[in-house]
Formats: sequence, C-alpha cells, structure tokens
Amino acid sequence: MVQPALILPPGPDTRWQLARQMGVEQAVIHPLEIGNGKSDWDYNELLHLSNWLQEVDLELSVIEGSIPLTDRIRLGKPGRDEDIDRFKRFLRDCGSVGIPVVCYDWMAKVRWARTGAHIESRGESLVTGYNDAKMTGNGTDETVTRDQLWEAIEYFLEEVTPVAEEAGVKLALHPDDPPIESVQGVPRIVNSPEAYERVLDAYDSPHNGITFCQGNFAAMGVDVPATIRHFGDRINFIHFRDVRGEADNFVETWHDDGPTDMLEAMRAYQEAVDEDVPLRPDHVPTMAGEDNSNPGYHTNGRLFAIGYIKGLLEQA
Repeated sequence: MVQPALILPPGPDTRWQLARQMGVEQAVIHPLEIGNGKSDWDYNELLHLSNWLQEVDLELSVIEGSIPLTDRIRLGKPGRDEDIDRFKRFLRDCGSVGIPVVCYDWMAKVRWARTGAHIESRGESLVTGYNDAKMTGNGTDETVTRDQLWEAIEYFLEEVTPVAEEAGVKLALHPDDPPIESVQGVPRIVNSPEAYERVLDAYDSPHNGITFCQGNFAAMGVDVPATIRHFGDRINFIHFRDVRGEADNFVETWHDDGPTDMLEAMRAYQEAVDEDVPLRPDHVPTMAGEDNSNPGYHTNGRLFAIGYIKGLLEQA
C-alpha cells in the first residue's frame, strides 16, 4: 500500500492546511521548503517539528535532502568516519522521534542537475528539463572514479544500516538525477536497476532500500511497472513523476501527460510494496499566477498531482 504525501515547510502555513483539506496525512521535510539547506537537525528540533505536525493530524514520515551526508562520505575522503558518526546520531534521533524514512542520494560534487527551468508545457505552464549537451565544463578540480564511489557507498552501508535497523529507520537511496554516466566529468553510479541490485546486495536488509523516483527510472528506459514489481518491498519511498525523452535529454511532464502508464504503475505499487510507503508528487509544473522562483515545487501543480494520485489509487 502507498500513502499520499507532500513536501511541507517546517512551520505552519497554508500548505499544512491545504494538505489536510486534500486528505494528505504524510509530511515530507525537504530543503527546498526550508530555504537554507539545513542538515544539522538535533533531537529536540526533530521532536518539536514532529509534535507540531501531529497536533494538526500530520505525520512526519520522511526527511530527505536535509540530512548530514557529506561529500567526504560519498567520496571516501579523510574525515568520513567523523561524518558517518554524525549521520548515525541523526538516524538514532529520527528513530527516537518516530520518523520512519530517511531519503539520501550519492551524487557527489554535482547534485540534482537541470539545464532548463522555463520550458513551456500545457497551457503555457512551465516545466524543467535537462540536455547534457548544455552541461559544459568540468565541475570538479579532482579526479573521481567509479570504484571510489562504489567503495564509499558500500563502506557507508556497512556502517549505517545496522544503526538504521536498531533505530527502526528505513534508508531510501534516490537515483542519480539525471541517471547518466557522468555530469560535468563527475561519475555517477546509481543510474540503473543493476546498480541498485549491487547497492541492495551490499547490505541485505529492508532498512537498506530505494527511493523509487519514477521519472529517473523512466529516463533509464526501463519498464516502470515491471521494475516496481521487481524491487517490491525494498521500495521505502516514492517520487511520483514522469519525463519525456532520454536520460541525457528530457523534459518533465504533467503527471497525466507523460509516456508512462501511471495507472499501471500505481497498481504495481499497490501489489508490490509490503507496508504503507509514502508517495509524493515530484517536479510539478509551474502554473498560472506562480512566479517560478522554485521550479518544480510550487503549490498549484502539487494540488493537481494529489488529486490525480488519489484518483489513480481509487481506480487501482
């Protein structure tokens, strides 16, 4: 089963109320709604936020992005053990508060990448896109190798997954976005189902799982519903979105206007995942009256997407 979720700010505003009016009970905290890239949550801050949300019948179900995961960890650099210890403390604090999922990524140096944020879509709405030919230059002053990234993630999982198990927190690894071989000369390794098999085999536990970011898997060229069923109960979090094009040249689409069979994808989630897994809309279009200052994350597109998701759930 899946549960609709929304990214919400870490303090009450109309978006909290809109979530409840739409029947959404799962809250996701993400730096795109925090504004300062916060990653140093302590126990008291997490508890305060969780209690605050509970007072209005919202559950803090996922923290993503705003977590203490550094490039010293991703690259296996000196000092990573100190940073991993900090991440372990964060997991223990999340477990103590009752936050069940932490979403993280392994994109070193160059993170989430887009080359266009004002691409016109249906009714003059705006979406984002990526064209690798426009990503010129070298984004790093050092050589990074795939072996280095693989060693680092396997070391990380050996260290932190037992702590996640003890804390009752599920890790959910997000795909590289875009899921290509490299961005500005920096290798990417979490870009295929085969890569995920290696990640899951690195520490075999339901607490070592996947953020199934549907647009990234679509860009990989896979059969999305079949891949959902393949990974099944290792899917701990879902980003519901779609793209048109290939991994190195694509645009985001409205949730009801992309090439993926979204109803069949929803049926696959309902059949494959074992527990209540948060599913949030991602990378929504900027609609009329919105200023596109936060591309992919304005409110109106999310309202549309939640309605569409709830309709798909009812049909599924």
